[in-house]
Amino acid sequence: MTIRKILIYPDDQLRSIATPIADPTSAEIGALIQDLADTMYDAPGVGLAAPQIGISLRIAVTDTHWRSGRYEGVGAGEGPDRRLNVWINPEILWRSDVLQTYEEGCLSLPEMFADVSRPAAIRLRWLDEHGNKHERDFEGFEAVALQHEFDHLDGRVFIDHLSVIKRKMIHRKLLKRKKMMISSEESA
Repeated sequence: MTIRKILIYPDDQLRSIATPIADPTSAEIGALIQDLADTMYDAPGVGLAAPQIGISLRIAVTDTHWRSGRYEGVGAGEGPDRRLNVWINPEILWRSDVLQTYEEGCLSLPEMFADVSRPAAIRLRWLDEHGNKHERDFEGFEAVALQHEFDHLDGRVFIDHLSVIKRKMIHRKLLKRKKMMISSEESA
C-alpha cells in the first residue's frame, strides 16, 4: 500500500496534458493503479487521476459506489461492494446536450465545493488494466465523476467550469491557505 502525495491547486503540474499509455499491462502501470487506488481510498475520494499525484499519464481510477451512503462507519473502500474502475487512455466520444448540475469537490482543491453543470450523459471508450478495449454510455453521477477525472488528464480542474468571479474567489482562498501552511511549517 503506497499513499502518494496529492498535488494541490494551483500546482503547475495539474495544468499539463497527460501522455497516452503505450502498454496498459506493464508492471509499472499495475503499480501505478494500486497507488492511485490506495491514495484515492485513503483521501477519501471517488476518483483520482494520475496527474493529481504528479504522473503525467492518461489514467484515472474511480469508485462511485462506496460513497453512496451504504457504508456509514466503514472506512473508505472497505465496504463489501468496493468497485474500483480503471480508465486508461479514456476518450469521450459523445456528450449529451442536456446538462445536469452537481456540487463538485476535488482532492486537489481541498474543502472547495461548487455547483458545476456538465453533460448528463456521455459515451466513453477506454482500455482496462488488461489492455481490453471498452465502449459504454454513462449517465448521472457516474458521468459527472468521469468527466471530472478526465478533465485532469487534459490539464483542467473543476473550477475551470465556473464563472470568472467564482474561480478567482476559490483561487484566492487556496493561495491564502497555502501561504498559511507554508508559514506554519516554517515556524515549526
